[in-house]
Amino acid sequence: MSGTFLAKVFNSDQGFSPLALRIPVGIIFIAHGSQKLFGLFGGYGLEGTAQFMSSLGLEPGYLMALLAGAGEFFGGLFLLMGLLTRPAAIVTAITMLVAIFTVHIDNGLFMSNGGYEFGLALLAASVSLAISGSGKLGLDVLITNKLSL
Repeated sequence: MSGTFLAKVFNSDQGFSPLALRIPVGIIFIAHGSQKLFGLFGGYGLEGTAQFMSSLGLEPGYLMALLAGAGEFFGGLFLLMGLLTRPAAIVTAITMLVAIFTVHIDNGLFMSNGGYEFGLALLAASVSLAISGSGKLGLDVLITNKLSL
């Protein structure tokens, strides 16, 4: 079954290094998604985020806020657990691309000016995880072993 679609999604021949990315990146995405969805950590919640999205021309603002918040929160949660790591990483990478090109690109590189350097770092980590998978310490490996993929 090594050539099946599920095997490609779940399997990871990587060692322990993806764990070093999954933990901090997952936590960061969960926190940012919590700001957008629930108003935690000084965030504006769905309503405030929806207004911000609308001000950027991302309409309908509520749907865009829901998608961004859910992509960050659940994508981060899945990355942290090493569950469906590749699809979750693709979702978070797309979320970062949208953030970079709709919010930060005009401010230059540096975070101190509202730039895209943090988004770029999260994009790079997400792409790396999309390539590597969860590594040895992730739920994907348990699923692979259980299903003998």
